Amino acid sequence: MPGTSKKIDQVDVVIIGAGVIGLAVAAEISSRCPNLTTALFEKNETFGRETSSRNSEVVHSGMYYPPGSLKARLCVEGAALLYRFCAKHGVVFNRCGKIVVAVNHGEEESLDQLLALGIANGVSNLKRLSAAEVNKLEPNIRAISALYSPATGVVNSHNLMSCLEQVALQNKVLPAYCHRLQALEKRPQGYRLTFVNPDGTSDQLDTSILVNCAGLQADFVAALAGINLEEAGYKQHLCKGEYFSLPYSRAAMVNRLIYPPPLHELTGLGIHVTKTLDGRLRLGPNTLYVDQEEYSVNPAHSRQFYEAVVSFLPFINQDDLEPEMAGIRPKLSGPGQPFRDYVIREESVRGLPGLINLLGIESPGLTCALSIARMVSDLIH
Repeated sequence: MPGTSKKIDQVDVVIIGAGVIGLAVAAEISSRCPNLTTALFEKNETFGRETSSRNSEVVHSGMYYPPGSLKARLCVEGAALLYRFCAKHGVVFNRCGKIVVAVNHGEEESLDQLLALGIANGVSNLKRLSAAEVNKLEPNIRAISALYSPATGVVNSHNLMSCLEQVALQNKVLPAYCHRLQALEKRPQGYRLTFVNPDGTSDQLDTSILVNCAGLQADFVAALAGINLEEAGYKQHLCKGEYFSLPYSRAAMVNRLIYPPPLHELTGLGIHVTKTLDGRLRLGPNTLYVDQEEYSVNPAHSRQFYEAVVSFLPFINQDDLEPEMAGIRPKLSGPGQPFRDYVIREESVRGLPGLINLLGIESPGLTCALSIARMVSDLIH
């Protein structure tokens, strides 16, 4: 393993996946449990190459999710932790606020429901806005009313992950990039991992505690442990989201995040407008269930994006939209299926003590990273 002077045959904790969740878990466990040897495995050459670096980078407030759900609780808790962490460690963020707009009377009921959800979840400072109040905050958008969330913001996700990695390294976490998990065997005192080294050879490592933060491949890791994905409800569905950007000449027209009312069953939050940290306006994501990881953006979808936002962004033209990027999120709910909460579970009931599975960690996963890490750390005590 890189950074070690001799072969390591056994560690106390292995974390699979170095996205923002895996990095946060590594930083948290190594901070709270300095006597445990912890290794972080990642199949890519560095951290955050998949879902963690291909998203809106929004710090959500927690108003979208059913009261009592993990998404609701961990989002509210995680947002506060994240802002404190960023301020302490110099991670770049902008608590710019978000406006969820209604452009017709039929959408106003959705805003009232969203406000009630936010209050039930403990989100503070939410406020309903009249058309005049919207115009005062954002004179270039169109809305007959809105819901304002001043605590919502954006964060530099790469900066955040780099900082979490540094915390983990300072706490002597052993990094193992370009190491792909190949097999997993339950042993009397834990688990034996077989992984492929960067040079293509195989090696093995024993661990007492295994934390599955593998993101898009989290169900693959669970299956390696012998869990029947269908019976457990652990099968993940790949959901692609494309993004388009607007030219800098349009960027000064908006200062906050602008969202439509959320989509039915929270398949997504709707194509929204993010003011990026470098001053651009980004539109997205849409919601496309796919069979494989593939990150192209279809330029023909610019029409869909334009039609989704022109009602509240009247100053844009379809020709303004430029394909930017795409991301893929792991959803536990398939097409047409109802809301599914995160799975964050220690698997003793399945005869797999010491295995902690994290599945379906989609939005607001970035916001929840530090609160999820705390929950995982609590599970190993």
